[in-house]
Amino acid sequence: MKEKSILKEKSLLLGIKVDMTCKLLKEKKKQGQVYNQFSRSGTAVGALIFEAEFAQSRADFINKLHVALKEAGETDYWLNVMISGGDLEEDIYKPLNILLKEVISMLVVSLKTAKKNGL
Repeated sequence: MKEKSILKEKSLLLGIKVDMTCKLLKEKKKQGQVYNQFSRSGTAVGALIFEAEFAQSRADFINKLHVALKEAGETDYWLNVMISGGDLEEDIYKPLNILLKEVISMLVVSLKTAKKNGL
């Protein structure tokens, strides 16, 4: 049986919340490049973390987590663009931002551990 991964669970939740936020914005007739980029990067984080489980090597595993971290950073940027531009309400932004910061922190720790332990 596979061990439960909090990082995988939180990244999946992040992808779901990003997708729900994009659907909500679309319903409000708010569409455009910012929302497309936010959707792409926000859902890529979890996909890369899940993909890392089947990495071909330690270097591949670390690389996938690095790319997930970069996508999370990009998601943070687009999230800030939307809140600063007035396209996102605080009650939607705040929990999404907290979740994103948690995923970023866990990715940083996972990368340090993987490099240290030669995983």
